[in-house]
Order: sequence, then C-alpha cells, then structure tokens
Amino acid sequence: MVDFLEPIEDSDMDSLFMLPLSIMPIETPILQEARMIKNHQLQSVVEVFRDDVAGSGQLDIEVLPQKFNWPEGTIHPDHALLRKLALLPSFDIYSLRIALRNQGIQVNDVSALRLSDAKQAELGKYMVAFTRPLVKVLFAGEDVELANFQDVLKLFQDPDVKKVRERLFAMARTLSVEVHEVPKFLEDYGDTFLSLSYFRHCLDRLAPYFDSVVGALKMIRSSYQLKQNGALMRTCDVVEQALQSLRGGLAKRLNLIEARTKKLFENMTQEEFRSVRSMIEQQHVAIGAILCGLTVKMNIFARQFPHDNAGGPVKRADFIQNEMMKGLDLMRDAERRAIG
Repeated sequence: MVDFLEPIEDSDMDSLFMLPLSIMPIETPILQEARMIKNHQLQSVVEVFRDDVAGSGQLDIEVLPQKFNWPEGTIHPDHALLRKLALLPSFDIYSLRIALRNQGIQVNDVSALRLSDAKQAELGKYMVAFTRPLVKVLFAGEDVELANFQDVLKLFQDPDVKKVRERLFAMARTLSVEVHEVPKFLEDYGDTFLSLSYFRHCLDRLAPYFDSVVGALKMIRSSYQLKQNGALMRTCDVVEQALQSLRGGLAKRLNLIEARTKKLFENMTQEEFRSVRSMIEQQHVAIGAILCGLTVKMNIFARQFPHDNAGGPVKRADFIQNEMMKGLDLMRDAERRAIG
C-alpha cells in the first residue's frame, strides 16, 4: 500500500463523475447552479450543495417534482432532461458529446464541452506521443521543437507568412485535402488524441489506489478474526478479480488503439485519420463508463482509508462488502457491451 491517498479532485469539466447543470438548458434556477454526480452506488443524483462541513446535499431524480412543486399530470422539461442525463454511464466530456448528440440535447455553450486549460497542460506528456509523429510526417526537414500540441498549431501562426503558406500547402498535399480543410483537420486531430491521452491519464493515476485496495484485501484475508468467514473471503475474491479484469481490459483496449494509430503515421491521409478517429470514438462510452465507476470507488476508499493505519481489517471488510461491491456489475456490463 502507498503512504497516503488523496481523493481525485478534478474541475467539473475535467471530471468523469460530475456534470455542471449550468451548461444544460435547465429552467429551474436552483438546478442551474447544481450538479449531477455519480453517488457511491454509481447512481446519478442531483447535488445541490457541497462543503467540508455539511457534506454533499443530494436529491434523487424522482423526488424533484415534489421538491420544486412542478405541476402534476405533466412531465416538467427539466425532469425529462435530467432523466435522460441520469442514464449516462459517465460524465466525461467525450462520452457526453456522443450522448448529447445522439439524444438531440442542445447545451447552452458548445465550447464548454472541453477540458480545462490546466488539464490539457497536464496531458502534455501523453500528447507528445501523437504530436511528434505528426510533425515528423508533415514537417520533415524542419528543425522544430515541440512540447505539446499547441506548439503544432503555433507553426501556422508564424510571423513569416511565406513559411506558413508553404506549411499549409505541404500539409494539404500530404493529407490529400484542400488547403482550407487543414485547420479543421488539426482541430479534429488534437481533440481525438487529447481524448485518448485523457483516458490513459485517468487509468494511470488510479494505480496507487488499486495497490491500496489489494493491500486491504490482503489485510482482510490474513485477519484471524475474518479469514474463517467463507462468504467474506468469496466477496474479496470477486472484488479482486473484477478490479483486475476491469483494469486489465482498459489497458488492453487503450494499447490496441494506440497500436492502431501507428499505422496512421505510416499513411497520413485524411481518410486514414477518419478511420482511426471513428474507432476511438466507438470506445469512448465504454472506457468512460468503467473509468468513471473505478474513480468513484477509489475516491470513496481514499476518503475512508487515506493511509495504512486508517481503519483495521474489520472496517475494511465492511467497506469491501457494502461499498466496493455496489456498482461493480454496472462496470462489468459496460465492459461486456464493449467486447460484444
């Protein structure tokens, strides 16, 4: 186990499990300031307040009509919208874009569906793997130093107008597109591989939490008081196998996608990019759903057991039985649907 665990705290738009309702077409003033979150059971609820003293004020979606005195006999537009949003398995922006598009839900500000600048900067080390090959293909022979994808875009903002024009035409020839299509390609390219970097980052940062949970299971199994409890031991096995399967499945899926992108760099055309982009987008919802569930569960664990001495085997056994088990089926179902 690690020395100390802190809950993962992302901004609303960087989060897998929080959705600020301010970006949605909500009519009720109080709800405009609220968030939809995934609770301990991975169910969607409306959080109307959160602070360190009072905790989190959560409302079930189905109590909202009574809470806000919405007219009986009809479904309030806010209630209909929230019911749809509640069914989403993850609130990461990439899954959210797909779901909103599929359900025809218009957000108040489309530009809000993007990662924060801070998160994009944090993902820079992942984006290098996709930035360097692009530069190698498109700017062969040029001596350019790039730290992130924003530096690629800056190549087309050079004060040397002639050089920018040459780059645009060279890129258009390589991609077999018109010059005016190059900016859109770059936008799509950056966003597509930022999504892949985001999901890889979300999986990587869970590593110490997985280690701590495995350590907790070891503590439970070695407890003289608990190891005779056959049902508990079986629950521990189920949880450990499920976590290993989910973690391994995510890693395998991301590795396969990243391997597929190498072919893109060998044959950099717009058609090939669209094929890769489509493949990545098809995985967004499943990957987001599993990562969302795992992050929620690991956050709960971190709050209850921030270090090795926080709670003994009995308390950890109670957590495994009453917290970790709830919602595992939802994540495993998402994995099965993705495989199927």
